[in-house]
Amino acid sequence: MSLSFKPIKSLLQTGTSTASRWLSYVGLGIGVLLLFCSIQMLVNIHQLLKGNIIRKGGFDYISITKKITLENVADYETSYFNQQEVDELKSNPFIADVAPLVSTQFQLDMIVPGVFTTPTTLYVEGLRKDFIDTVPANFQWHKEGDTIRLIISSQFFEVFNALSRSNGLTQISTQMAATINIQLTCHSPDTAATYPAKWSAFSDRINTVLAPEEFVEWANMKFNGHKADRYARLYIKTKNAEDKELLNYLNSKGYKVNKDKTKLGGAKQAFDGIFTGLAVFGLLVVILALMLFSFYLQLVIAKSRESLQLLLAIGYSPKWLGKNLSKRFIPIYVLIILIALSLAELMQWGFHQRIMFNRPELSSCLDWKVGAAAIFLVVLSIITNQNLVKRLLRRLGSQE
Repeated sequence: MSLSFKPIKSLLQTGTSTASRWLSYVGLGIGVLLLFCSIQMLVNIHQLLKGNIIRKGGFDYISITKKITLENVADYETSYFNQQEVDELKSNPFIADVAPLVSTQFQLDMIVPGVFTTPTTLYVEGLRKDFIDTVPANFQWHKEGDTIRLIISSQFFEVFNALSRSNGLTQISTQMAATINIQLTCHSPDTAATYPAKWSAFSDRINTVLAPEEFVEWANMKFNGHKADRYARLYIKTKNAEDKELLNYLNSKGYKVNKDKTKLGGAKQAFDGIFTGLAVFGLLVVILALMLFSFYLQLVIAKSRESLQLLLAIGYSPKWLGKNLSKRFIPIYVLIILIALSLAELMQWGFHQRIMFNRPELSSCLDWKVGAAAIFLVVLSIITNQNLVKRLLRRLGSQE
């Protein structure tokens, strides 16, 4: 037959220090709520900002150029990257890989039969496929006469439609763009050749017009007589585009980073610092509240000292008494944490629906990390109080 705690419950004097108890309840609730909200806001910030850099395979891709100064304006060649500088960049541990944007070294004109019949100068570049965010299966070129597949920047396409609207021209969709026949005319000093081309995809990462790298290299040889050996822009593959060591290194070398990809780094770090600080403050409040609980338990045990000593003398073990005494406070801990969790969920729903207007990057539900923190706090509270009560009862038993 198992022992029951109910007959001896009345021997414990728990009706003291009501104000202290309620202060600890309120403090624990505020601390837990602040901790949950801080964790969720950190998650929200990372969800909102991670979309500003187009990641692929867990890496960030950023473009760099050389800063234009009075020195390299006078010396044209120094404003370009050479292969030695590319190799030097690759040797850094915070850079996974580097790929140059290979530009056409000859005049290239574009016409769209029946739409734009006046030749328009086009600037086309080539880039390794593993650095491109959207690579259709047909983005390849093998021999002269093959249709040249082009990838255009999504921003360029938006600007084109904006200009079309303001000039009373027909706007086109991405589906329509893929059906348009284009003619590219390549010029050398003494000859010209025209090739068919089509739009194949749109890139959110690369701000240019891309052609297959094989075509660009072949065309440079045919119409300019040599391959490109200097590059206006490079693309860097790195684990973190906002890494301070990376940005400091690029700045020391006089390289200019695409600010669209890194300008939110400082803001992200600032927000991280603010909400991490709030989370630490919330955790401190939780710890202080648990300390108040521990003081209350010590007071209960001190005021019930004679009764507890009697129970220990007649055979009740400190372990059993400690377990049952600490159990009385477990429902309070769980209730406070569940209330804080519910309030945090309500605040997250309001933030997502009312303030962020249902942004797709966010969720109206709390992140799993908040739930994990709630479980951790429940377990921490139970273990802390059980150990405290057991230690106090053993000390009381040793004083008999």
